[in-house]
Amino acid sequence: MLKSDTTKYQLLEFIGICGEFPALSLNRFFTSPSYAEKVITELKRDKLIRTHYKDKLRGYRLTKRAKEMLLSANPDRFTCYLTGNTETNLIRSEVPKRLRLHQKVNTYLTLLHAGVPIFADEKPALFHPVSEAITLQNLPLFYSSREIKELGSVTTKIKNSRSVGILMASHCVYAIYNTGGSVLKWEYKTEVRLNAFLQHYLHEKPYSGPPKIRAIMLGDSMDMAYRLMTSTGGYRKSLFMLDTAFEHFHYLPNNAYGETLLRLLSNPQIIKQLNQLLLSDHVGKKEGFPAVHDAVDTEGRPTLLAYDFDMLRINKFNTGLKVFRHTGNLICFDFQIPCLKEYITADVHFSSIDFHKFRRGFFHET
Repeated sequence: MLKSDTTKYQLLEFIGICGEFPALSLNRFFTSPSYAEKVITELKRDKLIRTHYKDKLRGYRLTKRAKEMLLSANPDRFTCYLTGNTETNLIRSEVPKRLRLHQKVNTYLTLLHAGVPIFADEKPALFHPVSEAITLQNLPLFYSSREIKELGSVTTKIKNSRSVGILMASHCVYAIYNTGGSVLKWEYKTEVRLNAFLQHYLHEKPYSGPPKIRAIMLGDSMDMAYRLMTSTGGYRKSLFMLDTAFEHFHYLPNNAYGETLLRLLSNPQIIKQLNQLLLSDHVGKKEGFPAVHDAVDTEGRPTLLAYDFDMLRINKFNTGLKVFRHTGNLICFDFQIPCLKEYITADVHFSSIDFHKFRRGFFHET
C-alpha cells in the first residue's frame, strides 16, 4: 500500500478520477522529466499502471490492482469512478472519448495548481438530494459535471452540455470548458439552458439572489484562442463560435499562465487592485461612448483591460473601434500580445503587463 502523501499515490488518484492520464501532460504534474520517468517506471514495475497507445495517443491507465488499492483506501472518493459501467472505469478506445478524458486531466491540473479542490469528498455535497450548506468563505470550489448530474432528472436538459464543471467564486460562477487542441463542438441552446439552470439552482446557495454566470474556456495554447475567436462554427455550425450563451467568456491556456489567471479570476479583491493600478492615470468611462471600454486616457481614447482575456469583450472592443473609426488602448499580459495583435484589426495601442512580475507582486510566486 502506497502512502497517500506520496507523488505516486497522488498520480494514481488523478488517473482514478479521470480514467486516463495523457503522457504529454506529465510535465504539468512532475517537477522534472527525469523524476516523471522514474515514477512511471516504478508504477509499471509494481503493476499499478499500464500504457495505452493507440491512434498516436499515449496515456496511462490504472490496472485492476491499482483500482482495488484506491477503493480499499478511500471508497467514498473512488467508488463512483472505479466501479460499474462508467467512462473512468470501462474506458472506450475511440479518439474523441479518450481526448475528453485527456482534457479533463488538463482541466483538473489547472484547478489543482490554482489551489482549487478537485475531489468530491473535500467539499460540501452541493448537488445532491440532501445538499450541504456553503458560505462565501468556502469559495472558490469546483464541482464536476458528474457531481452536478447527481441531482438526477432535473439535469436532463443540460446532459449534453460540453462543460466539464463549474467553478464557484465569491463574485460569480464560471462554467468551465476545455477545447484542447481543436475547436470544441458546441450547441448554443444547451449552454443557454446550463446558464439558466445554474442561476436557478444556485439562487441563495450561497449567493443572495441568482449569481452572475460567466464561462471559461481552457485550451492547449494561445493559438487556440485566435482560432476560437475567428471560428464561424464550421460547415454545419456545430463547432464553437462566439455567441450570447454567456455574457463573458474568458480564455485560459493549459499551462502555468492559465493556472495563475484562474487564481486571478477567482479573486475579485486582486482584480480590483490590479484594475485600479492599471487605470490610475485614466479617467472614468466616457458616457455614451459607442465602444465597450473600461476607461479613457487623458486624450479621450478608450482603454480596454484585456488581461482576463474575455473573448466577447475583446471582440466588441475591436468591432466598436472599427465601426466608429476610433483609436484605442488595450492592456494585457505579455504572453497574450502575439495572439491579440493577430486578431485585432482596429487602430490599437498595446500595453503589456510583465506576467512574472505580476505573479511575484500579487501572488508572491517565483
